[in-house]
Amino acid sequence: MKAWTSPSSFEVIVDRLNGLARRVPVWLVYIVYAAPAPWLVWLGATGRLGAEPIKALEHELGEIGLQLLIIGLAITPLRRHLGINLLRFRRAFGLLTFFYIVLHLLVWLVLDIRDPVRIWADIVKRPYITVGMLAFVLMIPLAVTSNNLSVRRLGARWRQLHRLVYGIAILGAAHFILLSKGFQIEPWAYLAVILLLLALRIPVRRKTRPV
Repeated sequence: MKAWTSPSSFEVIVDRLNGLARRVPVWLVYIVYAAPAPWLVWLGATGRLGAEPIKALEHELGEIGLQLLIIGLAITPLRRHLGINLLRFRRAFGLLTFFYIVLHLLVWLVLDIRDPVRIWADIVKRPYITVGMLAFVLMIPLAVTSNNLSVRRLGARWRQLHRLVYGIAILGAAHFILLSKGFQIEPWAYLAVILLLLALRIPVRRKTRPV
């Protein structure tokens, strides 16, 4: 007869976190994480984002989008390795990522470039814009199919399609690195975190002992 053992402190914490996550409505995640967008726009419109408010707004929106993408990537490793289950929020973080990247792109197109002729020229000539646009284009089918109907219709292909997020994350970090002037630790730190999260997704094969 096996002796009963009490759960460890870590297991208790995980259980409490999972219980809390189950009580948090998904719509609250949308509201909380979408709230910074209008606030940043207001700061930019009132000249409170520094000497170059358009560039600052463009940067802030893009960086928040990258952070949300990383949060979405972290959900599976958290569940697999720590037992923290945030799967019900994964779609919300994916759509919020797309929302911020669309805003980031609109600021660049409408407020920064403001010249349709220059748009294509910049995409072709500037590597960081080329990489960023490629990441955005790959995000579109993921955003369009982030609904229950698409999951049912696509079946196993839906999961295969949404694996594009791995490449999108790497491209997003590369975009940040390429647009940075000189060597900066922050964009490389983002890339390191992304690569770590992707590595944690690789299934570990356990060796079986010979009988």
